Amino acid sequence: MMPTTIVVRAALFGAFWWVLTGGRADAWLFGAAVIALALAVSLRLQPPSAHGFSLIALLQFFVFFIVKSIKGGVQVAAMALRPRLDLQPAMLKIPLRLLREEEQVFLISTLTLLPGTLSAGLEENCLQLHVLDARMPIEQDVRATEALVARVFRTRLS
Repeated sequence: MMPTTIVVRAALFGAFWWVLTGGRADAWLFGAAVIALALAVSLRLQPPSAHGFSLIALLQFFVFFIVKSIKGGVQVAAMALRPRLDLQPAMLKIPLRLLREEEQVFLISTLTLLPGTLSAGLEENCLQLHVLDARMPIEQDVRATEALVARVFRTRLS
């Protein structure tokens, strides 16, 4: 394994630990052990696919996710604070263009974390998604997220 790979992974795990603990200094003693264990496990595991992933696309995805989370949170809060709750919750079925399982899991997990959506299942490449308001451009948002996931995994959409 290349030394740069070890340093990059350790830095990513360290950054993740810092985010999880809110940067608390007293969490680093335990965090060092957790980071070392995560690093050892990640070095032993084989990559999920021969395609690998794009670090630049992953960073772009991270920015997209943060912006989408903030906008979605504000939007859901505005819906909840309306004097008359005017929502049209729905269960949508959206065919996915991502074919590999790890890509689909990444997409589904992302959509579940975004405010206003909840992934409810996946059957035959068709995502079941619960949404707070079906009038929103949900499928367009799913397609945009799906395209970003495809870039992260360096794959083509079907």
